[in-house]
Amino acid sequence: MIVRNCAGGIVFCGDKVFLLKNEKDEWVLPKGKIRDRRSPREVALERVEDEAGITAEILTAAGDTTYEFFSVTRRQPVCNRVHWYVMKAENTKYRIAFEQGFRDGDYFPVEEAIEKVTYSQDKSLVRVSYEKYKEELGI
Repeated sequence: MIVRNCAGGIVFCGDKVFLLKNEKDEWVLPKGKIRDRRSPREVALERVEDEAGITAEILTAAGDTTYEFFSVTRRQPVCNRVHWYVMKAENTKYRIAFEQGFRDGDYFPVEEAIEKVTYSQDKSLVRVSYEKYKEELGI
């Protein structure tokens, strides 16, 4: 099994959170593989910028998730360990990286986003991260 370390961001602006729709029509959060001895924080900020065109700041760690899938191209199972960060954007401007296979994306009210998110562990992650976000901002 291939084990990959990844990092990503749960980006909030006010009471909204940013989601992307991938090539499989799944609503997901921006994330990517950690390469070249980069820190998880650097990679998380970079993936949010590259995939969504959002410049955000990290407020706090959100936690880690792990999931496995079978890679058809590699013909073997892959385990992704994702380090997540709660992030704040100053405005709701974004740019979807269609060239990376994303089909859609937007900021959604938190409850609507939780309904949209495809994977149950990501639903929990958004809910917990929103509480951390409000705590960090004192609201």
